[in-house]
Amino acid sequence: MTVTLFHQLVTATATRYPEREAVRFHEQSVSYAQLAAQMERVSAGLLELGLLRCERVAVYLEKRIETVVALFGASLAGAVFVPVNPLLKADQVGFQLLDCQVKMLVTTAQRFEAILAALMDCPDLETVILIDHYAGSLSDCHFQVIDWEATLGAPAGRPVHRCIDQDLAAILYTSGSTGKPKGVMLSHRNLVSGAMIVGQFLHNVPEDRVLCVLPLSFDYGLSQLSTVFLSGGTAVLLNYLMPVDVLNTVRRERITGLAGIPPLWGQLAQLDWSGIGSLRYLTNSGGVMPGPLLAALRSQLPDTRIYLMFGLTEAFRSTFLAPELVDQKPDSIGKAIANNEVRVLRPDGTECDPDEPGELVHRGSLVALGYWNRPEQNAQRFKPIHPGGLPCQETAVWSGDLVRRDQDGFLYYVGRREEQIKVSGYRISPQEVEEVLTGFDGISELAVIGVAHPLSGQAIVAVVAQNGRGVLTDSGLRRHCLQHLPAYMVPAHFAIEAADLPKNPNGKINRQALQLRFSTFFQVPS
Repeated sequence: MTVTLFHQLVTATATRYPEREAVRFHEQSVSYAQLAAQMERVSAGLLELGLLRCERVAVYLEKRIETVVALFGASLAGAVFVPVNPLLKADQVGFQLLDCQVKMLVTTAQRFEAILAALMDCPDLETVILIDHYAGSLSDCHFQVIDWEATLGAPAGRPVHRCIDQDLAAILYTSGSTGKPKGVMLSHRNLVSGAMIVGQFLHNVPEDRVLCVLPLSFDYGLSQLSTVFLSGGTAVLLNYLMPVDVLNTVRRERITGLAGIPPLWGQLAQLDWSGIGSLRYLTNSGGVMPGPLLAALRSQLPDTRIYLMFGLTEAFRSTFLAPELVDQKPDSIGKAIANNEVRVLRPDGTECDPDEPGELVHRGSLVALGYWNRPEQNAQRFKPIHPGGLPCQETAVWSGDLVRRDQDGFLYYVGRREEQIKVSGYRISPQEVEEVLTGFDGISELAVIGVAHPLSGQAIVAVVAQNGRGVLTDSGLRRHCLQHLPAYMVPAHFAIEAADLPKNPNGKINRQALQLRFSTFFQVPS
């Protein structure tokens, strides 16, 4: 069976490996045949409720088997699934449901009660499906509330809405770190192509057991499911509270693949990974892996292959660096992944010279369909490009990320265009300062930001969290920076935190919150 649609990642594998374990959550487990059967029942239930082609079905759940069934079942029915990050609060959930005109919502009774007031402001919402019992009052609701078992009990065999690979399959919302969250529209082709490309360079096999710790509302988290299902492996779901929960699950479940982002790796690198023999590979995305952190992980897990990847929600994955090249190019984000092209362009669209910073522009099978109902932002980010100098044109995504390409064609991350700090005429990448501070003993995580300054235009602030292994001081951090950086790149202020830095719902450090907190730090009182 040729896989062209998202849900076929499960149904096709169910015909090849019906008895293999597809998903595991705590002590629960379903085979591929069982997962496909539950998807079909959910699909029939949604259609029985009147779901039309490409209408939106939101899933607001923590990672659990019902979450996977709901997402893939909605796809099978011909709908567009919208995974909502379970960490979001009522107003944030309401914004997403209102923004993309969600018709049906799958959630728990507890979550439903917490967001009920926000749901009353979502006029397109017609049905809420609860996977457990709700005992509260529903008299004022403009939507119906039914239970999960009733949805699963609909008559089977109802024809699903026909889709092709270019149709809209999912809407994933950005974390909103640079403004209001935007709904990124992904086609079936985007999702399936991503699974095939990543699964190929990770060499996924049916024997793989991949631990899913990232939110499924995050494209990087969702891809853990798509890549493992394509290969016939097992997805082990984990909603962890402490980093040690991840380590214990890797050990207990004999995990072979683990994906994370730099803040998580910073926590995991402090644990004792000795005796972990099952872990075949790690992958990093969602931010560049600092050199000292990479070295710490490699020291702890010398037999584990580490794949350094770079991407954005609007194109999922742009580049990767193969593990065998990490020694040669430890700071690189690699080269373009298969069937996609990455260019480094100046603002006027011309190609940058080697080692000249420019914007990463991505064309190929992974470029999203655009933002939901955001014509102005679409025009800024998704622009036509003429590949290879030919007269034909296609849409490429202009990432906003600054990179440079070396003489060998390997790419290096410079920073976000909007995050560049300008101090007394010098343009400074926060990434470069963070790389230096990452090597300082006693720091568990950090963020470097630029804030307004009355004399220099901007000043650099380094916000660091202590890991308990040593005492951090302003003078000690400053001396370290002066040893490795020119004076104009040394932070003007070091904010030393006893607690973890604030995170956005995808687990990345919330730089916007830090910018707001320090926005008036250098202002002179009037």
